[in-house]
Amino acid sequence: MNIERWGWYSIAVNVLLALLHGFIAFSSESLAVAAELTHNIVDLAAAVAVLIGLKLAGRKSKSFPYGLYKVENLVAAGLAAMIFLTAYEIARDALLATTAPVRVENWMLAALIATAALPLVFSHLELRAGKSANSPALIADAREYRVHGFTTGLVFAALLSERFRYPLDRLAALVIVVAVMKTGWDLLRDAMRVLLDASLDAETLDRVRNVVNAEAAVVAVKWVTGRNAGRFRFVEAGVALRVAELDKAEAVMRRIETNVRAAVPHVERVLIHVEAPAVPYVRYAVPLADREGKVSQHFGEAPLFALVAVRRSDGAIEEQRIVSNPHSKEEKAKGIRVAEWLVAQKIDVVLSREDVSRKGPAYVLREAGVVLRMTDRHTVDEATLPAV
Repeated sequence: MNIERWGWYSIAVNVLLALLHGFIAFSSESLAVAAELTHNIVDLAAAVAVLIGLKLAGRKSKSFPYGLYKVENLVAAGLAAMIFLTAYEIARDALLATTAPVRVENWMLAALIATAALPLVFSHLELRAGKSANSPALIADAREYRVHGFTTGLVFAALLSERFRYPLDRLAALVIVVAVMKTGWDLLRDAMRVLLDASLDAETLDRVRNVVNAEAAVVAVKWVTGRNAGRFRFVEAGVALRVAELDKAEAVMRRIETNVRAAVPHVERVLIHVEAPAVPYVRYAVPLADREGKVSQHFGEAPLFALVAVRRSDGAIEEQRIVSNPHSKEEKAKGIRVAEWLVAQKIDVVLSREDVSRKGPAYVLREAGVVLRMTDRHTVDEATLPAV
């Protein structure tokens, strides 16, 4: 998406609003309209700053190898400062300016209706584009246009009240101050969170953790963290892997990166740190012929599997349970599907009486770092379960 064009659209809208409000303010001498004109002028300068931020945000150089992504957040913070300035100007005029009679004509009211509707429509379109691109600058600009729709509506009410001899011009100006200050505070808060490297939200981190943990070769996810920079996200995770070979570990990390990018939008970088596993036990899988613990002669066709957790420290059984083989009735590729199912169960070692070392299941297990061993034992209790 070409988000820079929205910066130009914003400039055009602000120029149009400033011209209309300037003409109405000159003709009516309304303090509320003048305040809204000041609001427009500040936002016009902010729109130019947004466009500059969008153009600079993705650039990288030797001095800035990680890019200038936070320029967008600096722009959002600058926009907030301009909003505070606007609020001050409006409040000062509302409280201290000399009272002057306000002239109201029908064309002024019609023009104000148009200038209230235009920013609301543009805000809806720009906000949708900003969220799609995850651009804080566009989102900030769109929110400010919503304030314009509200404040211009107040100006309309103030002029209409003057026609009925209920002067609300100054009161409307002060209400505009409250609305503008609220928007400025929200923008400043969000921008400072990113500039200070605040963490990604909990929902996004949970999604990343689930994606990483779903990788077959991952024994454990030690930690997950991340931060925003402009509209982009940077993600890091510490994992323990079953695979020891460098090429296989690199393949696992590439898969994790691909999956994270698919699950979380606008990810610029994924860093995976491989750490030594600290799992206190080894998980074994044994195909069974019955629930009494008889080892099956088959792998894929075995109706049951014993899942056994053995402590690394002393070889004692930590946990043992028997589960049904969900793929025993499959007509095709049952062995491969069983292997994939065992990998998803985070199994470390598979003991089998059937030799599948040169078949599809063995390939699936090896790719996930699962050890495949032949056994001649007839029951689970007799099977040798040495720690890896």
